[in-house]
Amino acid sequence: MKLAPTLASALLAMALAGPACAVAAPTKSTPSASTSSASSVEAATRGLQHVPGFFDLWRDPAKGRLILGIHEFDQPFLLMTSLPWALGSNDIGLDRGQSSESHLMEFRRVGARVLLVEDNTRFRAQSDNSEEALSVRQAFAESVWWAGDVVAERDGLVLVDVGSLLAADRHGIAAQLARSGQGKYEVDDKRSALLAAEARSFPDNTELEALLTFKGAGEGKFVRDVAMDTQSLSLHQHLSLVRLPKPGYVPRDYHPASGGLSVSWYDYAQPLAASIERRVQPRFRLEKTDAAGHVRKPIVFYLDRGTPEPVRSALLEGANWWRSAFEKAGFKDAYRVELLPAGVDPMDVRYSLITWAHRATRGWSYGMPIVDPRTGEIIRGNVTLGSQRVRQDILIAEALLAPYDKPDAAALKNEAEQAALARLRQLGAHEVGHALGFAHNFSASRHGNGSVMDYPHPLIKLGADGRLSLADAYGVGVGPWDDFIVAHAYSQFAPAQEQTALAKLRADIVKAGYGFLADQDARSPGDAEPDGLLWDSGPDSLQTFDALMKARRVALANFSIGVLPPERQSGEFEARLVPLYLLHRYQTEAVARLLGGASYAYASAADQRAGATPVAAATQREALKRLVANFSADELALPANALALMTPPGNEYSRNREYFSTQMAPLFDPLSAAEAATAQTTTFLFAPERLNRLAWQHARDAQQPGIDDLLAAVFAGSWNQSPRDGTAAAVQTAANWVVLDALLHALDEGKLHAQVDAAVRASLGAWQTQLAAHRGTAADHASRIAAADLIKRYLADPKSVSLRPLPKIPPGAPI
Repeated sequence: MKLAPTLASALLAMALAGPACAVAAPTKSTPSASTSSASSVEAATRGLQHVPGFFDLWRDPAKGRLILGIHEFDQPFLLMTSLPWALGSNDIGLDRGQSSESHLMEFRRVGARVLLVEDNTRFRAQSDNSEEALSVRQAFAESVWWAGDVVAERDGLVLVDVGSLLAADRHGIAAQLARSGQGKYEVDDKRSALLAAEARSFPDNTELEALLTFKGAGEGKFVRDVAMDTQSLSLHQHLSLVRLPKPGYVPRDYHPASGGLSVSWYDYAQPLAASIERRVQPRFRLEKTDAAGHVRKPIVFYLDRGTPEPVRSALLEGANWWRSAFEKAGFKDAYRVELLPAGVDPMDVRYSLITWAHRATRGWSYGMPIVDPRTGEIIRGNVTLGSQRVRQDILIAEALLAPYDKPDAAALKNEAEQAALARLRQLGAHEVGHALGFAHNFSASRHGNGSVMDYPHPLIKLGADGRLSLADAYGVGVGPWDDFIVAHAYSQFAPAQEQTALAKLRADIVKAGYGFLADQDARSPGDAEPDGLLWDSGPDSLQTFDALMKARRVALANFSIGVLPPERQSGEFEARLVPLYLLHRYQTEAVARLLGGASYAYASAADQRAGATPVAAATQREALKRLVANFSADELALPANALALMTPPGNEYSRNREYFSTQMAPLFDPLSAAEAATAQTTTFLFAPERLNRLAWQHARDAQQPGIDDLLAAVFAGSWNQSPRDGTAAAVQTAANWVVLDALLHALDEGKLHAQVDAAVRASLGAWQTQLAAHRGTAADHASRIAAADLIKRYLADPKSVSLRPLPKIPPGAPI
């Protein structure tokens, strides 16, 4: 029978309350008769350090042994792995403080052996019919993680040596090394060791640690960047065994417009007409103790004590911004961030942690909730902040402000540092937001400081005096969207009123003009939603693009020795040039989203407002004009003042990924820079998904630009340009070749619909005719002949043509 929503919720809460809430309890195994006398238990632990707790421990540091005491079998608990000592490579992704997802585990006794078994929480039947629940459990495989022999036992206490459990790669370190292209590694047990002295046990959690050494060929580039011996990588692996939360937590069903993350499983006990996929929003448990909103256990995040000043103060301030949102949601003193107390083990799962992680290169920061997989209750929040990002922010700010040759150098240097610290405050709030259960919202930037869960671009002001300013580069505090997501996830309502109250919250935020677009609609070059943008700013993409291009021109015109601290080697001028030259990279993507773009929203069937609505034709054509203008030498040719400062790296220094490629080594290559900037635009403009959408939208509405319009405009803005001088001509020709190569690559991917493929080939045929008939100037004559020949050969037989690889673009994100 189909249950009423409130009754279904009540039964769900009852089903989730006990140890068998997620899956049916297994048949209890009965311990065999005691195989050891009391004296043998005493003998097994004599001289060892006893640590009582959730699981009793006996430490033997002298012999590197660790004995675990098990009082009950077949009782589920949570297990998490983490890395207290890590690899330090952003590209590999094994960072200090990194945690795994939680696993629902139990110890089982089978004769003289103990098994550690992971329950399959993805498939279940949350039913009061135990046989129905058992049938689902039996239908899907569980996983035995480990098996060990009983050391001794007495009166229900079973001792087992867990050294071999800790000696295995439980975190997936070797798999991550392989995924990142670093080759095959495996644990070398002769150079690995259980760290018995690091083992701890508390009433609700037991913490274990081992040093694991991985042996491998050591030929991977990223491993070579960070390891002293690439064939021998030694990391620490930490295991946390955690008591399941007490009953009483009530899950909140996930809604696609909630702005939250989700935890999902398949519930085969759902009514036949209902979906068996269940999703709940992860969140901490907040239990009010009085009408003022005080809570029994507040949410507390702790900042890594290794975080230096002034970063420490900035992160504490920014991460505490969420306090106001919880107060607006009806809670008092329910959230705070403070420094980790001295002496506390940062891997102790009782502490939600913000880790300041050092890496060899700049890279992403991240936050994640560690959840009870049965219910979605957050057990711990885990945040990792890469320490190199703030240095890149300062680099960009100094490149924009060029302080070091100005009379007010001290004030400008301080402005650059304050902008970077403002970004850190926002970053701290952002990553903690993930650990609170919230997703990205990349459309919030349409409202300025609408949400810390967006990726913000620094706001660059161009004053009447022609000077750039970063005085207000980033917003302060959480925004209206953040107030909404806290209220939707954490506010408490009477059960009969919850769904109505949540629906009103969603309706109100929509009325306020806020949309919600997350990663799945924001990270691919061919994405369609104009608002789902990383690192953009402003309510109007075209206006922001125009303003940012003005700022870029000013920054390049003012590029001077002042962009680099006097003590730095002069080869770093190029590293400072890169983010200025590509300053428009994110706003170019924003403009590209308008072309072939369409607006839509996440919703349920009950509140669906409309399908995907194409961007207006006039807006699309304006977007096309700006994208094509990016191919012009007027935008690509560097000013003489910038070229004059480009110097090869000094002795003992070299270029790295933050530099442009060069085919003029050892010199700076201005053509490679122009090629990279051109490729930045073609990446979005020629994305197959965008070309397919353009053709479809044009077929439905002839006012919309189609494939012919696009490629005619591109040809006019590239190969048919007439540069003003020889330097511009060389830059323009370099860009032209990237445009052609990128278009051929788009064809070669095989992702275009047949009719779109035919239209592109027809336009290329017209290009070939024009290039062959109009030989251009002496500067580009040879290139036009070669391009016409390339097009002809490709159209006749694509397999006979070896396409050039597209230019490498120096990394932009994260900033």
